[in-house]
Amino acid sequence: MKLSSNQLQKIPGKFKGKKVLVVGDLILDHYIFGDAERISPEAPVPVVWANKESFVGGGAVNVALNLIDLGARVSLCGVVGNDHFGKVLVSLVKGKGIDTGFVAKDRSRPTTLKSRVVAVQQQVVRIDWESQEFLPLSINSRVLDRIKKSIHQFDGVIIEDYGKGVINPSLVDQLVRICKKYDKIITVDPKEEHFDYYENVTAMTPNLKEAQIAGQMTVRSKEQINLLGEVIMDRFKLKGLLITMGKEGMRLFLDNGKSFHIPTYALEVYDVTGAGDTVVAVFTLALLSGASYLEAAVIANFAAGVVVGKLGAATATKDEIIQRIKKNKDPIYLHTKWKL
Repeated sequence: MKLSSNQLQKIPGKFKGKKVLVVGDLILDHYIFGDAERISPEAPVPVVWANKESFVGGGAVNVALNLIDLGARVSLCGVVGNDHFGKVLVSLVKGKGIDTGFVAKDRSRPTTLKSRVVAVQQQVVRIDWESQEFLPLSINSRVLDRIKKSIHQFDGVIIEDYGKGVINPSLVDQLVRICKKYDKIITVDPKEEHFDYYENVTAMTPNLKEAQIAGQMTVRSKEQINLLGEVIMDRFKLKGLLITMGKEGMRLFLDNGKSFHIPTYALEVYDVTGAGDTVVAVFTLALLSGASYLEAAVIANFAAGVVVGKLGAATATKDEIIQRIKKNKDPIYLHTKWKL
């Protein structure tokens, strides 16, 4: 099957103004940069002279940033602690034009913070502050009440699960019911331990490792991925399943029994950090813009090819995706079987 390059190029132009609610774990990535020229006399560790620090949004925040850079209107739903880093995270998000009206404070937990000390371009240590406890019932109910009252404002919902307690069985069950009632697309970038939560969502975008856990089987050949996809589609009652496989591209499964292999469009790979966030953001936004599941998957694949060519948790713009589609010299063929 061959897709039209011209048709694909038109779809990112429809992203602007789409309203998306991102529900998930809010993470603040903290980087401390410096130089290290000696070992500490107190312990066999380097002494780092810090000279710069930066804060970057991670987890559900990075999904929201991807959506904003693609022209969408985004609201972020999650939890921060009643602490300094919670204020930093909310300020960062607001500065990017993301609505924080659905962000709750939980005095019983810290804001999820990942501090990385980097010396001479090498990470020396990472320090994590976080709680993985589920949200208190009071906050869970408050979050759901806000969503119920406002769901009509959104075109779709993305669940970004990093296992930090926001995504829990009760919240997902109610959120899916709300989205089904109002005919809203709801997609999930899953966490391995939480697959039982996601039944009846519209679509999921796991990587191959996560998909094998979801399907409770180990894939030993390319052909077995077809069976894996069928098992997951049947178990979770999805409309679409997009399995990402790095340099092997992606595999899309649909509820009509069809499946497609999408080869990778990455020109150079520098850093895969955050590529999954980009995939779920672009895939969902394309669906909300009227693309078919196949078109949405191919566009998400092009977008992933853009971000892995950048360092760090990067995003792709509408123009970058269009240019990558234009520069692709190979015909956009989608194989219903593996090309061996």
